[in-house]
Amino acid sequence: MTTDRVMLLIDADNVSVDVMEQTVKLLIEQHGALHLRRAYGTAEGAVKHQAAFKRLGIKPMVNLATGKNSTDIALAVDAIDLVLAERPDVVAIASSDSDFAPLVNRLREKGCVVRGFGQEGKTGDETQEVYDDYTVLAHRKVARTAATKTPRPARKTATKTAASRTTASATPASTTAASTTAPGKTPAAKAPATPAKKAAPRRKAAVQASAPPPEPAPPPLPEKARQILDCLPELERGETLELRVVSVRLREAGLLSRSGSSTKLLSPFAGLFELLPAGQPNHVRLRKAA
Repeated sequence: MTTDRVMLLIDADNVSVDVMEQTVKLLIEQHGALHLRRAYGTAEGAVKHQAAFKRLGIKPMVNLATGKNSTDIALAVDAIDLVLAERPDVVAIASSDSDFAPLVNRLREKGCVVRGFGQEGKTGDETQEVYDDYTVLAHRKVARTAATKTPRPARKTATKTAASRTTASATPASTTAASTTAPGKTPAAKAPATPAKKAAPRRKAAVQASAPPPEPAPPPLPEKARQILDCLPELERGETLELRVVSVRLREAGLLSRSGSSTKLLSPFAGLFELLPAGQPNHVRLRKAA
């Protein structure tokens, strides 16, 4: 959690209310506060989403102009005015649109860290690369549907397995009781115990004999990778870091340019750094030894 002044601008014509709500929650969790919240869209959209805007504390900015990209232009013009007036440390833009690249570059020149949030299924790689970090969010309703359907087969399987174990364990007991009460029969239930006890040491010895030899010491890290790890000591403690935090640290250490991408800097060391999630990373951790 930081004490940064954070500004959120939402392209309400481009992302759903679910994504808006998740974005607000993430920014508050990560920065402690969200100082300015505005959503840009049509008058119809403002009326449709007014309950959500009230609940999330978002100020709707109605765009009455018509034509392609009119909402994007309104957001971009307002963003420059707000940055000059409010001096935020972080500007978050919720949109899957790639048209905001010139705005992102200009905000970065003004000294802002620019974070992006987009909707799964709408966001391309070219959109994500321009931001300091980018988070792709899925509809929470889709996630809940998948979660409720998955456990049902597992519970049925577990019930059948428990029933089969109960039946299997009951069968030897009934057989033993029958052999004990039958006239003229001598019980022989303990006969197999001696071979089983003798076989156990042989199996243990086989396991000990097949133990693998000790692994050689790992090779020394490249100098560049060592410098990156010195800036990110949390990774060596097994923690996972946001790429936004990584970018800030690497820029402060002079290892990453102002417009550089942290994912491109870490990619040559894929055997050491694991970017998560695959394909659309927004976090990094050290890979576990095989």
